[in-house]
Amino acid sequence: MAFVLFFLLSLILLASSESTFIAYNTTHRIVPDKINVHLVPHSHDDVGWLKTVDQYYVGANNSIRGACVQNVLDSVISALLDDSNRKFIYVEMAFFERWWRQQSEGRKAKVKELVNSGQLEFINGGMCMHDEATPHYIDLIDQTTLGHQFIKDEFGKVPRVGWQIDPFGHSAVQAYLLGAELGFDSLFFARIDYQDRAKRLNDKSLEIVWRGSKSLASSSQIFTGIFPRHYDPPDGFTFEINDVSPPIQDDILLFDYNVQERVNDFVDAALAQANVTRTKHIMWTMGTDFRFQYANSWFRQMDKFIHYVNEDGRVNALYSTPSIYTDAKYATKEKWPLKTEDFFPYADHPNAYWTGYFTSRPAFKGYVRMMSGYYLAARQLEFFKGRNKSGPNTDALADALAIAQHHDAVSGTEREHVAADYAKRLSMGYAEAEKVVSSSLGFLADLRSSTRQGNPCPLLNISYCPPSEAVLSDGKSLVVVVYNPLGWKREEVIRIPVSSDKVFVQDSDGREIESQLLPLSNVTLSMRNYYVKAYMGTSPNGSLKYWLAFSASVPPLGFSTYIVSNAKQTGPSSTSSMVYTSEGRASNTIEVGQGSLKLIFTADEGKLTHFVNSRNLVTASAKQSYSYYSGSNGTEKDPQASGAYVFRPNATFLVESEHQDPLTVLRGPVLDEVHQQVNPWISQEMLTIMIDIGIATIENAITRVFKGKEHAEVEFSIGPIPADDGIGKEITTQITTTMKTNKTFYTDSNGRDFIKRVRDFRTDWNLQVNQPVAGNYYPINLGIYVQDSSMELSVLVDRSVGGTSLVDGQIELMLHRRLLHDDSRGVGEALNETVCVLAKCEGLTVQGKFYLKIDNIGEGAKWRRTVGQEIYSPLLLAFTEQDGNNWINSHVPTFSAIDPSYALPNNIAVITLQELANGKVLLRLAHLYEIGEDKDYSVMASVDLKKLFPKKEISKVTEVSLSANQERAEMEKKRLVWEVEGPAEESKVVRGGPVDPVKLVAELAPMEIRTFLIDFDYLQMFGS
Repeated sequence: MAFVLFFLLSLILLASSESTFIAYNTTHRIVPDKINVHLVPHSHDDVGWLKTVDQYYVGANNSIRGACVQNVLDSVISALLDDSNRKFIYVEMAFFERWWRQQSEGRKAKVKELVNSGQLEFINGGMCMHDEATPHYIDLIDQTTLGHQFIKDEFGKVPRVGWQIDPFGHSAVQAYLLGAELGFDSLFFARIDYQDRAKRLNDKSLEIVWRGSKSLASSSQIFTGIFPRHYDPPDGFTFEINDVSPPIQDDILLFDYNVQERVNDFVDAALAQANVTRTKHIMWTMGTDFRFQYANSWFRQMDKFIHYVNEDGRVNALYSTPSIYTDAKYATKEKWPLKTEDFFPYADHPNAYWTGYFTSRPAFKGYVRMMSGYYLAARQLEFFKGRNKSGPNTDALADALAIAQHHDAVSGTEREHVAADYAKRLSMGYAEAEKVVSSSLGFLADLRSSTRQGNPCPLLNISYCPPSEAVLSDGKSLVVVVYNPLGWKREEVIRIPVSSDKVFVQDSDGREIESQLLPLSNVTLSMRNYYVKAYMGTSPNGSLKYWLAFSASVPPLGFSTYIVSNAKQTGPSSTSSMVYTSEGRASNTIEVGQGSLKLIFTADEGKLTHFVNSRNLVTASAKQSYSYYSGSNGTEKDPQASGAYVFRPNATFLVESEHQDPLTVLRGPVLDEVHQQVNPWISQEMLTIMIDIGIATIENAITRVFKGKEHAEVEFSIGPIPADDGIGKEITTQITTTMKTNKTFYTDSNGRDFIKRVRDFRTDWNLQVNQPVAGNYYPINLGIYVQDSSMELSVLVDRSVGGTSLVDGQIELMLHRRLLHDDSRGVGEALNETVCVLAKCEGLTVQGKFYLKIDNIGEGAKWRRTVGQEIYSPLLLAFTEQDGNNWINSHVPTFSAIDPSYALPNNIAVITLQELANGKVLLRLAHLYEIGEDKDYSVMASVDLKKLFPKKEISKVTEVSLSANQERAEMEKKRLVWEVEGPAEESKVVRGGPVDPVKLVAELAPMEIRTFLIDFDYLQMFGS
């Protein structure tokens, strides 16, 4: 009977009610005395990951994932136009630029209105949300500049906020360089170590002021917000079409009316977050990966929540952006905890340290780094000749490099077919840029012509160079043009493959240059044949036999020319290397090196034992070895496996030489080499050159020592890593000394500042050690070093790798990984790279280099900074043929863009020299040293712009922000000055002063990068 009465009463109430249009009030703004919940609508759109960038944009390959960025942008713009109170932020300009090109003029006008009104705001603003562990800082600057220039050109806007919500750890360079130096007022991200997050939640220190640079200190600090959990909304507040969060049902004629219930859920979640956040402002990130494909499903619910929550009155909800949120935080005048250093390594679980990706896909990492250095040089040469708006330019390479910095690209955490897509784009960009380089060198060398001259050798790393391998007919000779993109003179050994042992080398004045022939090992030839077939589709022609090595001297920002000719029977000829073996030697040791550096090996086992430098009187015990970690497949207790992201080792195994082959030593006037077989899939070359020493590794281990240099260059070849035993392997090398380093080592931040690391220790919390190996790995882009009271051991790298010091006096680098299980972090694919030729596939072989040196304490920085810059910007080679002396007689054989009496200071590098589409010239100068790093070079330095551009008349120099989208002076005026907790003691930060318009001298303080736009009276071409 009671039920019947209730039913009748419900019918009466429904009959007296109406379902009508509800005008939701979304106009609310900040209310000072309430908790303000800033709803920030966003979509995190990966520029490639499970699908390629274009597949994500158009919505292709949806069997992998139903994601279409085109739908996101179409849908969001329509939803914003429906209600002027709604807001949305967008980050990835690689996608937005694609979408923008396809819009009508009418649609573009409406979008510009949304941008001008603040409804649509560009955040971060680079072409992608870049990784922070594995890119070089120059690449980070370039990709951000590309995106910022697009925003400035199309919308006249300057992004204010950094939004690095998904990268797997965060670098100090991100904070001060890709944050404060861009003019950003704040930076937000999600991923930090799970132990760090727990502590910060407890003491309300998720929002901080971050000083990433000890050299620039408070002059380059940034307010930083860390999300309490991830970059999605609190549980129960995701509203994509297929999401399971209950929507607000506010139609009283329908069942499940739940307004008050959902308002209570909202208030509870807001109060929970407010309890771990300082001030009355909290941010909810309303969105996650590839959301808002049907934007109304989100905005409809947010409209309702803002309306009903504000009617309830316990908290205040509003549409917001990170910029609005930042201003609200600043207005509170709160003092914030101070953070220094970085947020590496990152773990989301006791056995899940995301330190494997520091090395994942090492060949692709090496390719990105090689293309980065090439792009720097190509832009210089494009400027020297003059940018061609209609012809070939460097834009395609710029675009390809930009998206390659994405946090699922150079990181190596993408699927295999996506990695191939990134590489293809780089290859296409290189092909276009190579036309620029070739025509520019031809223009500079031949004043009567701007036709293309000179062929490159992009596969020189696998000993393949058709121009140098060609057999020279009678009267013909090979012309080698060597370009130096650095601002100081370089003396380096050039090595090119040749087919004949009857050649000699001359400089452009006809003087014979000492040269040396070194026979190629069988391992080198085997790898060359296989990979040329894999890359080119055809086998290499001819019978390559030798490396030809000679010393080149190249002026700053310029080139030199060398001639390789057939030797006559009675004339000069390259010296063939003398070959010795360790068999039957009376001595127990072998000494390699003819300059001040000597490397000492045991004759019986072929192991390095000592590093001896007679110039600085350093004698140190030094050993090098290889090991591998067996990758965990997971256990019943914890299924976490080692994979593309996560490094979880099971055990470590020393790689012992499987063959007791004798050492083979090659000696000559230019360099010495030691060849040694390590095992069937690891080989190495160590070289010592009379200009500097190098060690390299290949299945046939070779050690080269170059005259005059004092470091060792190690060239290694690793692979195919065997996996037929069902065990994934992660290959490492160790350089071991007897130094007492007290658990301490130093690694670089994206190639800039070095950060002190202490084994099993974190500055910000008491570390619980669960993974003593993986938890001590850090990203390395430039180098790593250890030191004790008397010496320091430094190792530099040619690409991003992971590294550590697990034992005092030892440095360990991870060089290659091949794993058989996915690590359950979303990619859904094992890191098992293979290369196929016809029907035969094998594991990827990786070839690379690292460089080592031992110095007296306090003397290593000069080498690390100088050689580090030379590794990033190698000499660029171009080849052509001449008949007789016709090329030399009709061309300019040497060139330098700067005043012949001038060179840049040794602590300064030109990291950008580029003619822009508007005719202005973009110049970036970087101080290479930190404060206190070196007694001679950690000082203010100056660059004379008149001497840097001696053939041009400078009419105006404007200093701009790092991404060149606003004047520096205006940026500094707008900068928010945040207060920090604790004493305000800090020595005054000194920066370079304004550029005097008459003297035109630019000053740079330690670690300072200064960016200028330069106007010339007219863009005079060099030599014209």
